[in-house]
Amino acid sequence: MQQQDTVNPKSSKDDVDAIGNRNVSGHVNFYSLEKEIALGKQLSQEVERSSKLIDDPIVTEYVNRVGQNLVRNSDAKVPFTIKVIDSDVVNAFALPGGFFYVNSGLILRAQEEAELAGVMAHEISHVTARHGTRQATKGDIMQIASIPLMIFGPVGWAGYALYEGLNIAIPISFLKFSRDDEREADFLGLQYMYKAGYDPNAYVTFFERIQADEKRQPGTIPKVFSTHPPTPERIERTQKEIARILPAKQEYIVTTSEFDSVKARLRAVMFSKKAIAGPGKPTLRTKTEQTDKSKTDGSSTSSTDPNSTDDDRPTLKRRPDDQ
Repeated sequence: MQQQDTVNPKSSKDDVDAIGNRNVSGHVNFYSLEKEIALGKQLSQEVERSSKLIDDPIVTEYVNRVGQNLVRNSDAKVPFTIKVIDSDVVNAFALPGGFFYVNSGLILRAQEEAELAGVMAHEISHVTARHGTRQATKGDIMQIASIPLMIFGPVGWAGYALYEGLNIAIPISFLKFSRDDEREADFLGLQYMYKAGYDPNAYVTFFERIQADEKRQPGTIPKVFSTHPPTPERIERTQKEIARILPAKQEYIVTTSEFDSVKARLRAVMFSKKAIAGPGKPTLRTKTEQTDKSKTDGSSTSSTDPNSTDDDRPTLKRRPDDQ
C-alpha cells in the first residue's frame, strides 16, 4: 500500500510514536494484572501437559528473540514467555498474562520473517488489550466467580474449547475472541510490527496466501479462527490502516538469512523425530507431508483404496505358527 510521508493521528491509539506510553485496554476488567498472570500461568501448565514442545535451542531462541523484540515495541504491561509447539496447524495463540505459543506449522508456512512477525504481533496484541479477561468480565459476577472452578475443578468438558490438533482443554473465553477483538488485534499488531522495523505489508501478503489456501482446499483455516473477520475483509481493512496511520519508511525488515536457516533446521528436527523409530518400523506423516507426497508422485489414490501402493504405510502380517 502507498503510505504517506507524514500522518496526523486522531488519538494516541493511532499514534505509533506513543506506543508503550498509552493504555490500550481501557475497558471494564474485573481482573488485576497479577490475577491475570496467575491465571495465564495455570492455563499454560495445561497446554504444556497436553502438547509436545519443540526443544531445539536454536529454534526456540530465535522465535523467542523475534517475539521479545515485538513485545519491547508494544504496549505490553506484562512479561512474555514464548515457546514453540510441535503442531502442523498454521496458528499461534497467546494466553492471558503473556504466555505465548507458536506452532511449528506457522513457522514453516511463513515465507519471510516479517510474515511470522506479523502473526506474532497480532497475538501479542490480544494480551496487551487484555482480550481474554475482558471477555470473561462480560459475564455476570457469578459467572466470573465460577471460572476458577470451571478450569481446575472436577467438571466435564462444558465451557471448554478443544484446541484443534492438540488435546488442550482451555475455557472458550481465552481462545475465541469477538470479531471486534480480532479487528483491534489486527490494528495494534500492525503498529507493533511496524515499530519493530518490519514491513507491515507482509501481514497482508500472509493473509492473501491463507485466503488462496482456503479457496484451493476448503477447511485449511483452523476452526479456532471461526470468530475472526472474513479474510477478504481483514485484508482490505489492514490495507486502509497501513495507508492511514503508518508513515512511510525508507527501509523495512522483510526477511533474514537466519529465518531461512532456522526454518530449515526446524524442518530437519521434525523429520528426524519421525525417523527416530528406525528402519522397518512404522512412521507417521502429517497431513502436509501426505499432500506433498501425492503431488510429487502424481498419485491420487485414496488411503482406503485396496489397490493403493503407498509404501510408507505400515502393513500388518500374520506371524507363522511355530512348527
